[in-house]
Amino acid sequence: MIYRFEPGPGDEGTRIDIFVAAHCDALSRTLLRKIVDLGGVHAGGRRVRRSSHPVKVGEKVEVYLDGQPLVPYELREQDVVFRDSSLLAVSKPAGVETQPTPARFKGTLYQALLSFLQDPFRPMQKPEVGMVQRLDRDTSGIMVFSIHPRAHRQLTEIFSGRAVQKRYLALVAGTLLPAEGEIKSLLARGHRSNLMKSVERGGKEAITRYRVLESFPGATLVEVEILTGRSHQIRVHLSEAGHPLLGDTRYGGPSFFGEIPVLRQMLHAWKLEFLHPVEKRLLQLEAPIPADMESLLSTLRDGGGVFNPEKEVTPPFSP
Repeated sequence: MIYRFEPGPGDEGTRIDIFVAAHCDALSRTLLRKIVDLGGVHAGGRRVRRSSHPVKVGEKVEVYLDGQPLVPYELREQDVVFRDSSLLAVSKPAGVETQPTPARFKGTLYQALLSFLQDPFRPMQKPEVGMVQRLDRDTSGIMVFSIHPRAHRQLTEIFSGRAVQKRYLALVAGTLLPAEGEIKSLLARGHRSNLMKSVERGGKEAITRYRVLESFPGATLVEVEILTGRSHQIRVHLSEAGHPLLGDTRYGGPSFFGEIPVLRQMLHAWKLEFLHPVEKRLLQLEAPIPADMESLLSTLRDGGGVFNPEKEVTPPFSP
């Protein structure tokens, strides 16, 4: 959601929190201060850092809300999967943006990394963070970052050169057959829907391999390996194969499994395997299965949550 305001001559110099609160009943000064702290208030196209920022005539004010909690995410020691002087690997929770968005800078994984790595004895020295991966906000799992200049270029080359093995866990609707296979297509973004889809030409090559791990009545747990890293690749390929991810309503997945609400796409970046960019030794990194996916799996293994496709599946994905 975006709120937009145009300050008039009588508003010149007014604090931005007072100005917005006076023009919108839904945005109190207390709420505005929290949104400013996250980085969701912009004036003249720039992110505002202070609630006391004075508005100016001709400087459009925009307030971005992403519907996520206003308490910012902070990286904790238990989220760290691997760390040495060159690399940091973490388990990203679902619901956390990887990179800054118009709605927030604070609380994104990138900002949380900067805060986590900040040397308290050198507060003016910004930590080194090289990002080579992206995960959707509601996808959980393993992410690795370079944290020293000597590793930046090499880690980028490892990922861009496909010298990394990336494995995911996905819970999909229906019984996926055959039990293993490869999906290959060209992916492009639809102009009208803004969703990714397979096209005959003009897209980027995407290759997805899968292997069934467990089958349940109405659902399948799948191990997925992606040889390419296209936006929404797994979500699109499995949806177009007739087996959308549970919870992935954007691509035709069900929001309920029986009486069980599925609040996000059941996709988890599980394992990474690659040579250390500096030490050249094999790294095998794994992020534990998150509680929401583990809980749903436990219910399925106990025979609960019978799936009713006529009731629960979103209309077929059609970009």
